[in-house]
Amino acid sequence: MTDFKAEAAKAALPLISAGHVIGLGAGTTIARLVDLIRQSDLAESVTFVSSSFKTNGYLQKSGLKVQSPSMLEKLDIYFDGCDQFDADLNALKSGGGIHTQEKILASMAAGFILIGDEGKYTDKLDNSFPLVVEILPQALHVVMKRLASLFPGADIMLRMSDRKDGAVISENGNLLADISFAVLPDLQTLNTQVKMIPGIVEHSLFYRMAAKAIIAGANGVRILLPAYRR
Repeated sequence: MTDFKAEAAKAALPLISAGHVIGLGAGTTIARLVDLIRQSDLAESVTFVSSSFKTNGYLQKSGLKVQSPSMLEKLDIYFDGCDQFDADLNALKSGGGIHTQEKILASMAAGFILIGDEGKYTDKLDNSFPLVVEILPQALHVVMKRLASLFPGADIMLRMSDRKDGAVISENGNLLADISFAVLPDLQTLNTQVKMIPGIVEHSLFYRMAAKAIIAGANGVRILLPAYRR
């Protein structure tokens, strides 16, 4: 069986040049890309930053050069996967709960590129995945009340840990809540409305941030550009 994630990673590799500073997200496709870089002539000259604890560990284990994002002003490219993305390359990145760090790196990059298998693509984002919001602990109750008022038909749940008693705590020391919609609202409005609530640090909708997507499937590798830019 063809490893489509590996095929997408192979197609992404030529975009990296010697001396580049590369940002990486999380997931198996990213791990495949790390393996390819480690085995290439790029390994000695490329510097990496990552939004993921797991990816950072894998980079260090692979003997690659890792830098803290706080020491950098810009990246040449940021590669990441997602749970789902659409024709405009709007993406939902809900599973890991590290979307704040991911958005920071994506915004620092000259190009943000989604990579993965074609199963992540849909013409239009739907309600298959929740919108995740990162919330300052002291603002939890007021934020939850505001979200319930804005989205009365949505199921809004504080993300709880299955490994300890209590809520999941983000790398920034904040709380995470999942918003599951019966019907996903207009994306531009959703992006703005949620971001403007005091106490919310960030949300997991990457609205018009990606420059291209590299996906692999049964019909080969495809490179997609945002429909609104075509």
